[in-house]
Amino acid sequence: MVPILSFATALPGFLPSLPNNFAFFLIVLIGGAIVAFVLYILLFYVLRALFRQMENDAALVSLSVSRGPVLVIFILLSLKVAFEQLSGEGILGWLEKGIDGFLILCVTHWISQLFTQVVVYYLKAYARKTEAVWDDVLIPILDRTIPVLAYLLGFSLFLQTLGVDLTGIGLAVGSITVVIGLAVKDILANFFSGLVLLVDTPFQFGDVISANGSLAVIKNIGIRVTKLYMIDTHCEVYVPNSSLGNQDIINLSRPTPHYAYSIKIGVRVDADPVAATKILKEIVLGHPDTLGTLEEKLQFLDKFYVWDEAQPGKLSKKEAGRIRVLAEIDVNKQLQKIEEEVEDLVNKIKSLERGGLDMDELKVVLKEYLDVVNLVGLRVVTERKGKRVRSRLEEQQEPALKTSLIGLMRTWYEAWLKDPDLVAEDRLILPEEWEQKIEVLKTKMNKLYQKMANPGGDETRLDDYAVKFVEWLRENFKESKNAWKEPKVRLDNITGGGMEFTVKYYVDNIKLEHWERGYRVNNEVRREMIRRLRQAYIYNS
Repeated sequence: MVPILSFATALPGFLPSLPNNFAFFLIVLIGGAIVAFVLYILLFYVLRALFRQMENDAALVSLSVSRGPVLVIFILLSLKVAFEQLSGEGILGWLEKGIDGFLILCVTHWISQLFTQVVVYYLKAYARKTEAVWDDVLIPILDRTIPVLAYLLGFSLFLQTLGVDLTGIGLAVGSITVVIGLAVKDILANFFSGLVLLVDTPFQFGDVISANGSLAVIKNIGIRVTKLYMIDTHCEVYVPNSSLGNQDIINLSRPTPHYAYSIKIGVRVDADPVAATKILKEIVLGHPDTLGTLEEKLQFLDKFYVWDEAQPGKLSKKEAGRIRVLAEIDVNKQLQKIEEEVEDLVNKIKSLERGGLDMDELKVVLKEYLDVVNLVGLRVVTERKGKRVRSRLEEQQEPALKTSLIGLMRTWYEAWLKDPDLVAEDRLILPEEWEQKIEVLKTKMNKLYQKMANPGGDETRLDDYAVKFVEWLRENFKESKNAWKEPKVRLDNITGGGMEFTVKYYVDNIKLEHWERGYRVNNEVRREMIRRLRQAYIYNS
């Protein structure tokens, strides 16, 4: 504004009919408008063109969100500087205070919009790439509370700018807060219980739990209550966090979304128990939605009844099951290969690390690890920024990616989407679930790569990091072998009336089909058992 004031002083004959300070007011107002216009063009047209070239759209979104607020701020600042040229008494003084107040409100709105539309958006994107549960809950809470707090603070500053004394209001609010605190102690208890649930993380969204004997799905953990979907009654129940925290909760989705079902079945007393056991096990293995040896599944799949018919535009259950099983076999083979490579890497590190690793030995270790990286479907990308060189792992390009673990995983869950029993929501749940796991896998591979490339003082612990990675792969990503989840057939009792068998088996991913998957599979397996045992003339009702 200094050049504009000098310009006004140099024009003695300018606006002779107006008071001198009002002449300055008009000139500053016009000059401020010109400066604001130029800055606006630079910010929202020149910078926009530059930001469009960036891979990350955070800067572009921030610019779009800022467009309106910044324009208003420019106008208010121009008015503020212009009004300073006039006498600040009476109505003009109130106008200046009003401009300051609205400037505060505009800045408050701008910050709030940046937080909700930019910061929270990218925090949610980050949360999808992590296994932690607390961030999935904490981020929505921040999304709702931070803007409210920002507006409250901005409105308080607005009132102070107008000359309103908030001391009395503060004392009154403090007194009221004590009274309200006593009245809402149960709500506060639920709030802090919700925080405890976040810290303990006994479950995450979508997990199937058993609470007080009823099966339910965790839909949302709120500030005061947790929303549950009751599977049996097909309704939503809101449970206070303090009550839920005091219950004995069985999480049926941890460590994997597989759940064991049991069926008791009667067989005639004169039947061969070995033959009966074989029939019952074949039936369970022949169902594509149960867990078991995949090669045996392919063998017994064709014996399962009434699965050859297909709905229009869909594969038959039998064909869809076969495609999925074949895809999972490829995934498991690749996982086993990766586990073997990492175990060889661990042995290599242990043999080399005695006395520390020199540069040549570190290169050998890194080369071995890059073989694992290739099997997963990643490649090293090196970037140069001036003298600084930075390397990281990124996904391979096609066609190499297709035969890697990441490519095979995507082929597998895409084959799963062809299952005719899935509902519309499952076609979103499955890709989201497995893509999140793939993102976490890439993050862990990157962290291990940085350790292998620049171990620093951790060179003797590289084998421990590799072992932890394999443990995570087996426990949290996907098991390459699940022999302990094979169907079990047990002869429980023999009486004069017949033999009683108990068949125990696991159903894969009970989250699907609105969490009715387990019930459907259990019914189909029981029905097939009755059919096959009757066919063999050994069923005992």
